Amino acid sequence: MNTPNAVHVAVQVLAARLARCLSAGLLGTALLLGVAPPQAQAAELPDTLQQIRPSIVAIGSLLPTRSPSFRFFGSGFVVGDGNQVATNAHVVAEVFADVSERFVVAIPTPGGGRPQLRMATKEAVDTERDLAVLRIEGPPMRPMVLAENTVVREGQDIAITGFPLVGALGVFPATHKGIVAAITPIGQPFANASQLDARAIRRLNSGLYNVLQLDIVAFPGNSGSPVYLAENGEVVGVVNQVFVKGLKEAAITNPSGITYAIPVAFLKALLGKP
Repeated sequence: MNTPNAVHVAVQVLAARLARCLSAGLLGTALLLGVAPPQAQAAELPDTLQQIRPSIVAIGSLLPTRSPSFRFFGSGFVVGDGNQVATNAHVVAEVFADVSERFVVAIPTPGGGRPQLRMATKEAVDTERDLAVLRIEGPPMRPMVLAENTVVREGQDIAITGFPLVGALGVFPATHKGIVAAITPIGQPFANASQLDARAIRRLNSGLYNVLQLDIVAFPGNSGSPVYLAENGEVVGVVNQVFVKGLKEAAITNPSGITYAIPVAFLKALLGKP
């Protein structure tokens, strides 16, 4: 049993320890009392969005004699040295009949003003994995950070930012949030031989690889949008297709909520990054 003197001594020791805690701050308190310090909270999506929004661009073509002169193709985002833009190969697959037509990226203006247009050229294309990199003219922009190849996991919170509905809503980036539903091989069984088109056969011959299946709503126009971690904005993939129920128009009127994305590892390889 503790004697009154022993209790008094214990109280004095605790008081001295608390005094040292106060002088050392919260971290000191946690260490002196043997309590683990609280973990730093992950950034909220609105904070992450402010960080990545300056890197989101629309991709299209410019023909001065056409009305409207800008034609929208898809979404993209700035990577690498700040003059490189990542998107899908199918977004930039257009072959122009008029030599005056040029690839451009449209940079949204804060507040909804007229977007800035910059001329662009194809720098690298990987048709098998539906990825492309454009090089844009002008001063470097803020590139997005590409995540480590192994960072993404099933069930992880992610977001995409791009231009849904093929730019019908204007050059205003929109964000959708979801999760990584599965990491699955791209080669899936076909119901019948008629589904084995030339693209599918090339894909099977080039070997299977994993893609990200997302539980998220995306629309035509979101092709080329970055898939990034909601907590820090690191890119883990590139949106490249939406599962459509029925006719193509159903992607707008009745979206399936199933979207696929190419993992960031293949984009890093196209950029020559380890």
